[in-house]
Amino acid sequence: MVILFFTINSANAQLRNSIWCFGDSAGVDFRDITNPLPFNSVMDGRGSCVSIADSLGNLQLYANTYGPLLKTIVWNANNDTLLDGGEGIIAGGFYNEQQIIPFPDSISKYYLITNGAFSLLDGLYYSVIDMALDQGRGEVTSKHIQISSDSIADCVQSIKHANGRDWWLIAKKASQYYTHLNRFIVYLITPIGISNEMDFDFYDATDIYFQKIILNPEGTKIMCINLRGYMCEFDFDRCSGTINNPRLIYPEITTPPLTRLFWEGSYSTNGNLFYTTSNRSQLIDQSYLIQYDLTASNVSSTADTIDSTRAPIGPGAIRLAPDNKIYYSRAYESPGVNSYPYADSMYNYINMNLSVINDPNQLGAACDFQPFSFYLGGKRTYYGLPSNPDYQLGPVIGSVCDSLLNSTDNITFEDIKIEIYPNPFSKSITIHAHSTANVELKLYSNLGSLLLSRKFRDKIQLDLSFFSSGTYQLELISEKNVVMKKIVKAE
Repeated sequence: MVILFFTINSANAQLRNSIWCFGDSAGVDFRDITNPLPFNSVMDGRGSCVSIADSLGNLQLYANTYGPLLKTIVWNANNDTLLDGGEGIIAGGFYNEQQIIPFPDSISKYYLITNGAFSLLDGLYYSVIDMALDQGRGEVTSKHIQISSDSIADCVQSIKHANGRDWWLIAKKASQYYTHLNRFIVYLITPIGISNEMDFDFYDATDIYFQKIILNPEGTKIMCINLRGYMCEFDFDRCSGTINNPRLIYPEITTPPLTRLFWEGSYSTNGNLFYTTSNRSQLIDQSYLIQYDLTASNVSSTADTIDSTRAPIGPGAIRLAPDNKIYYSRAYESPGVNSYPYADSMYNYINMNLSVINDPNQLGAACDFQPFSFYLGGKRTYYGLPSNPDYQLGPVIGSVCDSLLNSTDNITFEDIKIEIYPNPFSKSITIHAHSTANVELKLYSNLGSLLLSRKFRDKIQLDLSFFSSGTYQLELISEKNVVMKKIVKAE
């Protein structure tokens, strides 16, 4: 019998988001969150990009929009394009138009969601990627499958369902006529496919292309911002996919001059603060990084300018990273010269570094914003950063949609049979696979935080004696199946 002793390691919770690829061959490797390192890719794109690693942090695939030709390119970890569609997938030319979503019942298949905004094939689409094909190099098995024929704004996002297995795909409709509907659309992705859309209309902002939706770390809030100065936070239910209870922070500006132009946004780690970039007016070519306190009764009154710059420094994306810092990408906007693609001679401190908010949970200057402080190893950034969801967000145990739990201690996979005993337990629990095949296990808290991730064969015993009593969620992944199991630690 193998006895495994372990410590809780929160760093494991973001390993699938540990490799970022963006800009002109740039990237960041977050596998060691105490010392992120520059990472080299082969992409060259100014905006939309996504990436996903395995549970150990090894890059699996990444994709980016190549602006001039309006196409999406998909790459594997060897920096090779994938077979049968690695190039030429539908794309628009914006910044948040892609998502990589794992199949809920597979460890090798992925949905690549793309948006054709302003292209000849406007709408929302998916392609299917199987990384087990082509001797592990990956292949696009189908592409250009339409989910919606509506025009879709620059804000495609996804979040784990509260059951810990399925996914929600969230987007917003756009209109060239600027209709005043403010329309969200939501899809559920399960082992049987992608559901019909659910619609949520709020009638308080125009359906423009340039708008963003940002989810808080817990997946319970959605912030919506746009280039007409609108900012509103909504509640999101991970169980039902419902969006409701708008909390308006700024109404939309309906007539020129536009004095608020929100470009990008990010929540702090604890979800109490929100940061926006740009806020650039039409009258002054100036960019801002602004912090808001969401715990205040009047959020707009807490606006605090953390940074202010002018050309040639252009505003770009901000993202909360696995190391709990916020990274800020700023392009170099050469006066009188198109900033994309950069000329071969156009290397400088602006495009060769990311700026960093080192402690985003702190108010004002205490957030420790350090401009151009993360060196990209000689590579260059533009406006975009990867729009990756939280792949390791766990289930909400005890919710009304806790529907994946097996009432017995025996689980039959297609390829192996697994026993879990005793359950409830007091000090330790045993998982017996009766197989020489690898099984991956992940243990989550009742709030969905990943506590442990391990691989084993045949049998493993976990010493959980120092855990508090209560309910935990065990995820078991075999070669062909993914199953969730609730375990209980008794007093």
